[in-house]
Amino acid sequence: MADLPAEEAARRAALPEAAQRALAEADARKAAEAADSAALPDDEQGGPTRIEPTRFGDWERKGIAYDF
Repeated sequence: MADLPAEEAARRAALPEAAQRALAEADARKAAEAADSAALPDDEQGGPTRIEPTRFGDWERKGIAYDF
């Protein structure tokens, strides 16, 4: 909670204890997820070269569209 802006820290301090615990657990999960994602490589090997295909529900490889 030390890295929060003063306004957010004050807002959280006014919340009930159960809500403060829930926010602390959520912050811990977010920090763990950020640490895990930092260990992953940035580039995907053999992935799509254009826009993300799952956005439209189709995958395309060499002119053939695959719909899952």
